[in-house]
Amino acid sequence: MRYLFLREGSKTIPAPPTNSAEEPNLYLKDEGVNPTGSFKARGMSAAISMAKELGIRKVAVPSAGNAGGAMAAYAARAGMEAHIYVPRGTPLMNRLECPILGATVTLVEGSIKDCGRVMREELNMQEWFDVSTLKEPYRLEGKKTMAYEVFEQLGGTLPDAMIYPTGGGTGLVGMWKAFEEMQQLGWIGSIRPRMFAVQASGCAPMVRAFHQETDHADEWQNPVTVASGLRVPSAVGDFLILRALRESRGAAIAVTDDAMLASIRILAETEGVLTAPEGGATLAALERLLADGFLSGTETIVLFLTGSAYKYLEVMEMVTKH
Repeated sequence: MRYLFLREGSKTIPAPPTNSAEEPNLYLKDEGVNPTGSFKARGMSAAISMAKELGIRKVAVPSAGNAGGAMAAYAARAGMEAHIYVPRGTPLMNRLECPILGATVTLVEGSIKDCGRVMREELNMQEWFDVSTLKEPYRLEGKKTMAYEVFEQLGGTLPDAMIYPTGGGTGLVGMWKAFEEMQQLGWIGSIRPRMFAVQASGCAPMVRAFHQETDHADEWQNPVTVASGLRVPSAVGDFLILRALRESRGAAIAVTDDAMLASIRILAETEGVLTAPEGGATLAALERLLADGFLSGTETIVLFLTGSAYKYLEVMEMVTKH
């Protein structure tokens, strides 16, 4: 497989190949070039824009890191107060950018779920609007633009498969929604890309639920992974994620932190791109999917590199030693 980049906002790459082994058929959707360094900017730009239009003045969110940074940036531009609750182990850059952008930051022991609990206890949410994942409708609308952009960048076609790092899963759910809209618009038929959700082996509630063939994912106890965006022990939209995976004939797969770190290095050395560990997880997952026969290697595949490595300095130090 050969790589070809799908940069955020790019409109100049060719349509995907048909059967030629000489053409690139593996695309890297680089979300690290978004305004705040990750795909979270898409959802928060939509959510904060609508919150401002609706007269909301105070917004709050529990975050594993990048969502908080994105909300802080757009809230600053909108003239809103922002309060962000993050786990104490959140990457340093996320902990620095939020207060620099004018937000109030509270560090919480535990996971993002603990952050949500503390946020609601402390703020009582009487004057504050909760911008948590799937607790309002507009972050989803922002995230679904990834699917529209891929469709545009691939010359009005969709890939055969998408491999997506999944914590809260809003991006995957949003893109699945976008495909339905595209069909209603007459742009595509009923065929969808196969959707593959990637999680860390130290926090894989969706993978466990997928293999247990359940409709909901039980909370993962003691989540541990270097990929803070994947350190999400339970997802509000778990049933929506699982539905998309099954309807698309996809799967959920877990990869180790070591595999993520190795994949970060491979992408850096071969393609000159420094991606977040969540992005590394997608390449590690692809290798597993090819080895296990889920994919043949002839399909057109998009890997989502959801954030920039520059937001994960501690992890990059680990990569240099890997």
